[in-house]
Amino acid sequence: MQEPVLFSMSVGENIAYGLPDDNVSKDDVIKAAKAANAHEFIISLPQGYDTLVGERGSLLSGGQRQRIAIARALLKNAPILILDEATSALDTVSERLVQEALTHLMKGRTTLVIAHRLSTVQNAHQIALCSDGKIAELGTHFELLSRKGQYASLVGAQRLAFE
Repeated sequence: MQEPVLFSMSVGENIAYGLPDDNVSKDDVIKAAKAANAHEFIISLPQGYDTLVGERGSLLSGGQRQRIAIARALLKNAPILILDEATSALDTVSERLVQEALTHLMKGRTTLVIAHRLSTVQNAHQIALCSDGKIAELGTHFELLSRKGQYASLVGAQRLAFE
């Protein structure tokens, strides 16, 4: 998993990071945190949005760091989003919360998702399976399954691993 970049400052400052100070209200930060499924854990922290996260977010779990990074991306509202292994090292509960937050984040923007965990990409409009540096298969989840190629084999292997 590519670790999200968090700085040794407060949760709220990490969410607002990269935006001009005069353009970010506390309400905007809270709205982004709610959409990222982060608000509930943030308000349970000792100082809420003013809680310091430690060096590189070390005082937070992996799922919490991911959701703060998602809140930051929601607040920035960039038209293009690149997600690199966004859920690969998370437990099941954190993965579900992060996946729900990512669904909000991806709406209305071009998103490139790099993933080995296929549950992350199955709802994509277009999936490109890369092999040996080239696109080996291209289509939707169901199109690729019906072709019974490499993608279908990978999906089958991942299902067996979880049974």
